[in-house]
Amino acid sequence: MSVAALTAGSASASPVGGGRFDRPWEGFAPASTELRDGDPSDAGLRSKPIDQAVGQIEAWTETVPGREHPMYAGAVGLVVHNGVVVSRSEAGYEVRYADGQGTELPADQWEPVDRDTIFDVASISKLFTSIAVLQQVEAGAVDLDSPVARYLPEFGANGKQTITVRQLLTHTSGLPAEVKLWTLPPQDRIPTVMALQPKSPPGTAYTYSDPNMITLGVLVERVTGDRLDEVVAEGITEPLGMRDTGYNPDRGELRRIAATEFQADPPRGMVRGQAHDENAWSLGGVAGQAGVFSTADDLAILGQTLLNGGAYAGERILGEHSVEQMLTNFNSAFPGNSHGLGFELDQRWYMAGLSGPHTAGHTGYTGTSLVIDPASRSIVVLLTNRVHPSRSWGSNNPARQALAQGLAEAMSVRPVRGSKSWFAPPQGPATLTTDSLGSVTGAAQVTFDAFVDTQMDGDGVDALAVEASGDEGATWQPVPLTATGPGAPEGPQQSLAGAGHRSWWRVQGSVPESSKPLRLRWRYAPDDQYVGRGVNIDGISVADRAGVLLDGERDDERLTPEGWFQTPR
Repeated sequence: MSVAALTAGSASASPVGGGRFDRPWEGFAPASTELRDGDPSDAGLRSKPIDQAVGQIEAWTETVPGREHPMYAGAVGLVVHNGVVVSRSEAGYEVRYADGQGTELPADQWEPVDRDTIFDVASISKLFTSIAVLQQVEAGAVDLDSPVARYLPEFGANGKQTITVRQLLTHTSGLPAEVKLWTLPPQDRIPTVMALQPKSPPGTAYTYSDPNMITLGVLVERVTGDRLDEVVAEGITEPLGMRDTGYNPDRGELRRIAATEFQADPPRGMVRGQAHDENAWSLGGVAGQAGVFSTADDLAILGQTLLNGGAYAGERILGEHSVEQMLTNFNSAFPGNSHGLGFELDQRWYMAGLSGPHTAGHTGYTGTSLVIDPASRSIVVLLTNRVHPSRSWGSNNPARQALAQGLAEAMSVRPVRGSKSWFAPPQGPATLTTDSLGSVTGAAQVTFDAFVDTQMDGDGVDALAVEASGDEGATWQPVPLTATGPGAPEGPQQSLAGAGHRSWWRVQGSVPESSKPLRLRWRYAPDDQYVGRGVNIDGISVADRAGVLLDGERDDERLTPEGWFQTPR
């Protein structure tokens, strides 16, 4: 999906409606789209993959194989497809532990989570700061490609005079990843950020940096003359009706707020209702990189607003062009670190099968994540308090992946030919093997349709290969493949992998003439890293000069599956 298509199709409809992974939407959703509750079937989805993901997330509040502790104390999940909230889930507890060692409170003092539990969303706060910056760009008060020092003269010290606003938003400024402001006297904290020295020349490297966003928070305040929390409230949360979202939540709401960590340094005890992030806390709970508290429902509203091109329920907070900029990768020079203005893009480590060039999102250190997939008009929100009672208890990335993957697998990929295609689930491995096709007169031509949505990045490749054997399967040789269709690789390939195109490919290969009996197999071999939606194949045909050796549509009993199964969707 091109950036141009996002605008051009703003009011367009999908060719076949929702529920289709293989028919990505073009353009933004209609600005009038508002969230409504429903069932997966209301949105054309299968419920089983989502239910399985929810069940796993719930189980991880108690036991995790290979871990001493639960993955998190509590979790709230919410899944949206095409404007329909198709799943809500909550499990575990807002408060369960008394100290940093994991001493459990008496069971009658455990406080369960609910759908409206308020979580510290940590670095998801960066999205609110980014929107606030883009609002000032739209107002003409900020220019993305102007030096930050134009708005914050003191920032221009120590080699930062050429750093632009855009570079802060895309984390290419060269500033260090972190700074420990809470160890400094209050009056020295922001001046310390302004005086930082870049670790690399601006624009030459990607470094995810809290100081980038702290600086942008200060910039918003300087340009508007208002506090950042006031700007966010007036420009984002109040117009959108996000009534449970903001900084420094009212102490009267404490019973609705999930506890985070027991902190000994600084000596804060069990943190609840205050920013977990030490820098944000030291800045009064309001900072550009952290400090926002929110609920799953409120974050879903924000997600739908962006899918709508910046508007929701009659209120517009951004123009479509600004939203396009948030969904456009400006970091093509830094593979694996795709980034729009504020949003991370195409990050399979938490977006899983929803990953794509314009799939946007962010995570929070406390255990939160937001994924927005314009191609399927979907939103996945997962809020956990995985740092309760200690950050050392580990990551909740498996839960983030599970919920996004559940939605990806709930969408359909319809067969190209006939009523069913062969499907290899993303976790694999899987082989689909023919019986003996006999000797080959002239070269054997192998043709089939393939829908490939798999990992292919610096972390690994999950490949589909076709292999031939002339010795009854004792040894196998790769068949070079040529694929055509949107997003297909150019030229002959030893295997096929990739994602983001969400389209069927037509694939051809050739096996040399041989007097030995031919067998073929389609082998899907994922690694142990991240996954896509998986692989479908359809329309298998093998023919030589003498005629058809295999028609997979008519003679599917001649194919032996291991890990593959036939599916109508």
